[in-house]
Amino acid sequence: MNDAMPRPRPPHLIREVTRHGKVIWVVRIGHGPRTRLRAAYGTPEFEAEYYAAVRGEAVSAPRKASAGTLQWLWDDYRRSSTWSSLANATRRQRENIMRGVLKDASDMPLSAVDRDAIIDGRERRAKTPSQANNFLNTMRALFSWAVGNGRIKKDPTEGVKIVKRPKTGGFHAWTEDEVSHFEAHWPIGTRERLAFTILLYTGLRRGDAAILGRQHVSDGVILMRAEKTGTQLTIPILPELARVIAATKTGDLTFVATPSGGPMRKESFGNWFGQACREAGVSGSAHGLRKAGAQGWGRPQHLDYATQPCHRGPGSLSACPEPGSRAGFAGVTVPGQVVPENAPVFTRQDGSGTAFVDGHRVPLVRTLIASCG
Repeated sequence: MNDAMPRPRPPHLIREVTRHGKVIWVVRIGHGPRTRLRAAYGTPEFEAEYYAAVRGEAVSAPRKASAGTLQWLWDDYRRSSTWSSLANATRRQRENIMRGVLKDASDMPLSAVDRDAIIDGRERRAKTPSQANNFLNTMRALFSWAVGNGRIKKDPTEGVKIVKRPKTGGFHAWTEDEVSHFEAHWPIGTRERLAFTILLYTGLRRGDAAILGRQHVSDGVILMRAEKTGTQLTIPILPELARVIAATKTGDLTFVATPSGGPMRKESFGNWFGQACREAGVSGSAHGLRKAGAQGWGRPQHLDYATQPCHRGPGSLSACPEPGSRAGFAGVTVPGQVVPENAPVFTRQDGSGTAFVDGHRVPLVRTLIASCG
């Protein structure tokens, strides 16, 4: 099972053995109907069928593609070790792109997929450069693998250039006023406020925030692997986040869930949170909220290049080599600011870092180990 399917076994998933000794998997919520999953356990198809069944959507058996077609090549590619080595976020993005491509071209012979067809697909998406380039990157990966594994002789994406992106300021970073407006509009106890607080007080990307659940929390610390980069994340749950989680109805698999209690996909999470922002009268987004934290305007953040918090786990700092050791940090940070011994601290390789004091981010100029015990 890949990382997107949390361990232990997800709720409502039942393993059964038929009278012929065959293992099958069934989704059943409470005393509701049984939905059999047809895909092989542990595959992306199985995961997709599981989440569809939990959401109450129909689970259709996959149609076998004809050899030599675009669908056939895509199915073959997704069974490869190359595909398995991709990050979950990359696989999901490419699956979404190919879903649109294959809707009209699943039976297209590979001999018909030439350079002109690739350029035509890129140009149909050129008004949104990111979509055009994601399409091209997906095609390039697919056909590069196909050439390397003897499925075709020539890569139709060779020499096709990406669409240049216009220079912009990127995602809008939230302001303090926008944060206040959002909090005033969505009180504690709403799903929208919970999603907002998770994003703000963890610095997680939307894909990670969407799948975050109790299975990722141990002793008041979030332990999970970043969906996009594969980096191991260790993030303390600050008091405000703990308070909001405790006051909000959460799902079985995830803290932020659909009204029926099921998990949300990264894309649907982002769209739903964007709508919540508009209803609150702010122009922010999930990524913009993370960007604001990265710019350090007084809210806590998690740094992807940080080590574990200094007081959690073995080997976080060379000064605290014993497993389970607890490092107390004291010393000058910003002028006049002292970091309490129990403050969560993220450190960088150069000894600088970030501390969380009274729910606020404090940049560390230099740190001194006060104790290890």
